Amino acid sequence: MKKDYTILVPSMLPIHFRLLTPVFAKSGYKLEVLTNEGEQVREEGLAHVHNDTCYPALLVIGQMIDALKSGKYDIDHVACAITQTAGGCRASNYLSLLRKALAMEGWQRIPCLSANANGLEKGSSVEFTMPLILRILYGALYGDALMWLSNQVKPYELEKGATDKAVNQFIDELIPMFEHGAYKQSKRIYKKMLEIFKTIPQDRSQIKIRIGIVGEIYMKYSPLGNQHLEDYLIEEGFEPVLSGVMDFALYCVENSIIDYEYYHMHEKNHYIYNIVKDVIMRMQKTFRDIVKKDGTFIAPDDFSEVIDNGKAFIDPGVKMGEGWLLTGEVVSHIKSGVTNVISAQPFGCLPNHIVAKGMVRKIKDEYPKANIVAIDYDPSASKVNQENRIRLMLANAKLSEEMKASI
Repeated sequence: MKKDYTILVPSMLPIHFRLLTPVFAKSGYKLEVLTNEGEQVREEGLAHVHNDTCYPALLVIGQMIDALKSGKYDIDHVACAITQTAGGCRASNYLSLLRKALAMEGWQRIPCLSANANGLEKGSSVEFTMPLILRILYGALYGDALMWLSNQVKPYELEKGATDKAVNQFIDELIPMFEHGAYKQSKRIYKKMLEIFKTIPQDRSQIKIRIGIVGEIYMKYSPLGNQHLEDYLIEEGFEPVLSGVMDFALYCVENSIIDYEYYHMHEKNHYIYNIVKDVIMRMQKTFRDIVKKDGTFIAPDDFSEVIDNGKAFIDPGVKMGEGWLLTGEVVSHIKSGVTNVISAQPFGCLPNHIVAKGMVRKIKDEYPKANIVAIDYDPSASKVNQENRIRLMLANAKLSEEMKASI
């Protein structure tokens, strides 16, 4: 069916997902990442998903239903793809909720594909071959690097839109490399990436306060989910700081290693998880070393430090939702000088309420100057209330910087 069907993918990571289309095209899949936004997406979600269900599910399914109703697609030659976590998270049920939503519209014939690494939905899962996995891995790493550098340049650009233009141009140059082995030349690609960002005219006469963003993976990265939080912070005169999505992948791998240490699970594949972890961390190190050697930009944290920083506050066995990763990221931000942190989470996401709100006091006991705020995203939560809470947090950040400067 691959050659005849267009596979719709919900949006999440704007930079990364632009690389998904060529990556999957090489394996014969025709992917289209959805970009439709607006109130109608949320309304479609509310009409097809119970409002007590996780907000990301509501948005993802609402976005797909809204796209299918647009008339842009041939209903008889379209499919929907969605990820499944297979863990203690409602995201494991997204596929069932999507099928139910499609059935409500009389579209039971539309295939639903699952992207997961746990063997779920074997009859309708995306087939991940080794060449496809390698291209996804490199695509995610390059997306992380572009996002990391973009957020350090965009707040300072002299010409509005110059950073986005540079990102788009670089992606256009990167896409053809996935047609052949050139995409593996990471050192050359990272160096060229750095040079492009360095040539963007910038005004660094006044250094912006850096604001860390952590949280549930969809709300953390998705502009549709978090009301374009990164852009909002930049417009308010701050610099957003987000760790890469490959850190989340490493978190999942590390959890499998922890399962073996705690419960003797995955005994046959234990050594494979350690190899995968080592390979990914070495690949991340390539970018980190190049950034450090160049000296123009701040390099991202080593994930091994994030693991250790989490262990000081929360047991590694706490792995529901974003588990120990969220706490580890908050502490890593603080230790690297980013003492102001926003935690974006769906209201009612119990694991993230525990590892985000629940850990704030313990973190502040150790780091009293930490300025942490949890922002709930929900169908009933207004953008004004969310921005007011963020503004209060930003005002505290400014006050803290002014007090430092006066000492």
